[in-house]
Amino acid sequence: MPLTAVAIRHVAFEDLGHLDAPLRTAGFAIRYVEAADGVAAVDPLAPDLLVVLGGPMGVYETAEHPFLAEELALLRARLAAGRPTLGLCLGAQLIAAALGARVYPGSVKEIGYAPVTLTAEGAASPLAALPAGQPVLHWHGDTFDLPAGATLLASTDLYRRQAFAVGRHALALQFHLEADRIERWLEGHAAELRAERIDPAALARDAARHDAVLRDASEAVLTRWLSASA
Repeated sequence: MPLTAVAIRHVAFEDLGHLDAPLRTAGFAIRYVEAADGVAAVDPLAPDLLVVLGGPMGVYETAEHPFLAEELALLRARLAAGRPTLGLCLGAQLIAAALGARVYPGSVKEIGYAPVTLTAEGAASPLAALPAGQPVLHWHGDTFDLPAGATLLASTDLYRRQAFAVGRHALALQFHLEADRIERWLEGHAAELRAERIDPAALARDAARHDAVLRDASEAVLTRWLSASA
């Protein structure tokens, strides 16, 4: 029987990207669940892996996006059971909130390619597979407090909490190792880029420069984490 991976998707173009192929190589059958359709029917314990992907909404916007409350309930049950869970950007913020931490708007939007600095614990984690100084894609305006019992793994100058782990079963990344086909992101977030006066052509050039390294690095990080969380 194949392993099962459920990926909760909030917008069509923010999918598993670079993580898709290594998951399939590791023996996972992948099923997407569209968050806007609701996730209440997802058994929190059944999938061998749950991945919560990114999106432009804030964790605190449950009135506008009721499915976020369903995701938080799902994550609380799954994390309490110690089941393997990966969160990316919004997914990381949802994991933090499910563990009781505050999620809130940051002082500035962090959009573009920049390296993260690993903590001592991060350097001993699967994130050590990232080449030193390698820029990764950041695309967020919200941040979060570190949940009780979590281990901080990475920071940037703008935002201290960029990645954390909970035991071996949960990994939360504020940045986007998974992002590929950046042209879809540039189109989908065009209004935000205009508002922030960010040149999409410059982002596209950075993506082309870093994509091959990030594809390999994302596979290495994922493979190490899956091995440790099994």
